[in-house]
Amino acid sequence: MNLLHTDRLHLRPCQLEDLDILHELWCDADIRRFLFDDRQISCEEAQSFIEASITSFRNHGYGIWLFFAQQNNQIAGFTGLLQFTETAPSLIFGVLPQFWGRGYATEATLGVLDHAFTDLGIKYIVADVDEPNDRSIRVLEKIGMPWTKRAIVNEKPLLYYEIYAPSRGNRE
Repeated sequence: MNLLHTDRLHLRPCQLEDLDILHELWCDADIRRFLFDDRQISCEEAQSFIEASITSFRNHGYGIWLFFAQQNNQIAGFTGLLQFTETAPSLIFGVLPQFWGRGYATEATLGVLDHAFTDLGIKYIVADVDEPNDRSIRVLEKIGMPWTKRAIVNEKPLLYYEIYAPSRGNRE
């Protein structure tokens, strides 16, 4: 199992045994608002995301990690990379509302980016975010992902970001 550690968090790949906790997390109103366009996903759909992540770890070395606060081992959120297009893996993340404002999303995603660039040799990662999602935009900016374009998808404004491995040293 591919474990990652940061100063305050430990991350591990999600597994089928995490279905209940992930389904609950992904159905949280504040998480699904932007992740699933405020759509309540079914348990079966959550399972398919977990299965896709397991397959991605097997095939590419990356997928969805759950991250936990080290001081109490409580799940704080998820982050990871999934292959939605053929060009580059896409960064996704979400933090339980009770952990907002602690920098966990930034810390966890930086851990994943470092793993992707250093250990897996990935050269390019993308992300997209709903334009009203100020919290996620701030995380993407903090980790050094520059904004590249804006588009309307399904009648909603999306912002697109990208980062290349050489530029990761500029993050603070």
